[in-house]
Amino acid sequence: MRPFSYVPAASLEEAVGVLARHGDEAHLLAGGTSFVLLLQQGLVDPGVVVGLSSVPGLNTIERDGAGQLRIGAMATLGRIEGDPLVRDALPCLSEVVGRVATVRIRNQATIGGNLAHADPAQDPPPILLALDAVVEAIGPSGRRTIPLDSFFVDVFETALAPGEILTAVRVAAPSPAIRFATVKFLPRTVDDFATVTVAVRIDPSPDGRVADLRIALGAVAPVPLRAVAAENAIRGHVPDEALLAGAAELARDAVDPFDDVRGSADYKREMTRVWTLRALRRALAPSERVA
Repeated sequence: MRPFSYVPAASLEEAVGVLARHGDEAHLLAGGTSFVLLLQQGLVDPGVVVGLSSVPGLNTIERDGAGQLRIGAMATLGRIEGDPLVRDALPCLSEVVGRVATVRIRNQATIGGNLAHADPAQDPPPILLALDAVVEAIGPSGRRTIPLDSFFVDVFETALAPGEILTAVRVAAPSPAIRFATVKFLPRTVDDFATVTVAVRIDPSPDGRVADLRIALGAVAPVPLRAVAAENAIRGHVPDEALLAGAAELARDAVDPFDDVRGSADYKREMTRVWTLRALRRALAPSERVA
C-alpha cells in the first residue's frame, strides 16, 4: 500500500469539500470492515482517506417528521440490531442485521458503508429492498434521496454521483398486518457470505388475496434485485402451493449469478428457486412473526 493522508472530517460540508478537491484520489471511511480488505487486495489506492466517525448526527436512529424511521449512515449493524425503535417498528431488519457475520463485525460495520460498498452478497440490502427503503445523500449539488431499488448499479457501483456521501437510510414502518420472511443459504460457516439471500414482504387482503408483495434477492446477480415477474404472478391472487412454486421459478429466471467458491451459476439459480419458495411459505405460515 502506498502512504495516504487521513482527514477526520468534522462536518458533512468538510467531507464533501475534501472529496471535491481530491476527486478520485479520495476515499470515504465509515466502519472500515470492507475498506481494509479492499486496501489489502489492491482494489483501492487512495491518496486521501476521509473519516466520517467524527461527523455529528451520522449515527442517529430516530423517527422523522413523517413518522418514518431514519437510520444514520454511521449507525453500526450491532446498534441497529439492538435499538428499541428498530426492534419495535422493524423487527425484520433487527433480525437480519443480527445474523450478519460475527459480533465483532456487527459492532464495527455501518449501514451506510454496507450499502455504499455495493457488494451484491451483503445481507441488509434484500430486506431493505422489501421495505421500500430510500437513501439520503449529500454532495456538491446539495441533498437528494434515492430509492434503494435504483441505488445499486453494478458490483461495487452505486447511483451516488462523484463527491456524494450517503448520509442515512429512511424506512416507513409497515402495518402490523404485513408479513416478512428472510432466509439465506450459507454453504460454509455462519460468518460467510451467502449463496443466496431472499427477503419476502407480503401485504395480505382481508379476503385472503395478496394485495401487494416484494421478493428481493441477494448474492445471485451483480446487484441485489427484486424478482418483479414473480411478484406480479402472486399479486392479486389467493396463494396456493402451485402459485408459489411458479413464482419461485420466475425468481430463478430473474437472476444472473457468478460462478465462485459458493457454487456455480446454475447451482445458484436452482438455489434461488428453492429458497424463494421456502421464504414465501414462511411468510404465509400462520405462526410466522409479522413485522
